[in-house]
Amino acid sequence: METSKNNDNNIEATEFKIFATKRVVAGILLTVVALWVVGTVLGFFEQPAGVQIARQHDIDKVKEKAADKPDAQPPHKQPETTKQAPVKAKIDYKEGTAGYITSTDLIARDTVAGGAVKKEPIEAVHEKPQATEPAQEEPEAQKPAPLAVSDGIEITAVQKARPKGVAFIEAISKPLAYELHDRFWGWRPNDILNFTDNINNFQLGVLEVTRRTVVILTERISRTGSTAAFDKNLERAMNWFMIKSDRYWFPSPESKYSAGLKELEIYKEKLEKGEANFYTRTDNLIPLLMAYADLLGSCDENLVKYEEDDGTPVSFFKSDDYFFYALGVASAMYTILEAIQEDFHAVIESRRGLEVLHRAIESSRRAIEIKPWVITNA
Repeated sequence: METSKNNDNNIEATEFKIFATKRVVAGILLTVVALWVVGTVLGFFEQPAGVQIARQHDIDKVKEKAADKPDAQPPHKQPETTKQAPVKAKIDYKEGTAGYITSTDLIARDTVAGGAVKKEPIEAVHEKPQATEPAQEEPEAQKPAPLAVSDGIEITAVQKARPKGVAFIEAISKPLAYELHDRFWGWRPNDILNFTDNINNFQLGVLEVTRRTVVILTERISRTGSTAAFDKNLERAMNWFMIKSDRYWFPSPESKYSAGLKELEIYKEKLEKGEANFYTRTDNLIPLLMAYADLLGSCDENLVKYEEDDGTPVSFFKSDDYFFYALGVASAMYTILEAIQEDFHAVIESRRGLEVLHRAIESSRRAIEIKPWVITNA
């Protein structure tokens, strides 16, 4: 029994030695390989002989190609400069002699030109170069005159070859025409079933700007003075725009507003034919801008007030009505102010108001870009 146990122990010891020896040898080999790789990467050991031989072979090929072309200069070698001819020693001549006169007519320094020594007269050196006439450049296209300079940026306007007032009439008609004919569901303040109060108030704001503008156009801008007769088309348009916006029929506001736009179109055609008047005087523009200022002041009061005229607080449902009414005013006013910048350009420029007008246009544009989801009464 004891002999069998000893044999088993010897077998287990032998197997353990074999197992341990294999692991130790494998660990040593892995360590050597790892050290060699790290050393090669870091440059501690030389690269393999095969790599060195291959690189040396490439270098030999480059040298053979260079030997085949002996005339080619290496890229790093600079071409030799032309050698200067030796300069003769300066000889001092006595004043009045032929040598003295000859030496003073030529400059003392020598210049190399094509390998030969060249002397230049002294007068040629000290003489100032004559200014050559610049080549005549072709005239550039005439640029539009800047309207104003805001933050270092010039504001220009393209002067269109059309009569004064055409752009102004188009700007008056465009906002209201869109609300009547192009907007979905058309004119809404006189609808029996009223579900879109925000659009309704927006259209009322557009209508109010159109009304005030047409009144000033009829009474002032289209007349030479207080004793001149009204233009018949503008007078009819002014009356049609005064129809109540919530009237259902007899007459309906949509039909009369459309008729007013047709009268404005007729007046524009007369301007294009030279059969109507449009006076861009200062005393005509100031009343229009004052009417806009009054309208904007009313919008501002409604937007910031906390109580109604009867003392009740502004309700949540009323605050958005005030906002969209002001938004309609800004939308229509933005279009008309751009037309004023074109048709009244000379008058505004003489009063140095182009930059102020540009800021008003920019403020109106920013206002119509505000599109909130919810409006509170805070």
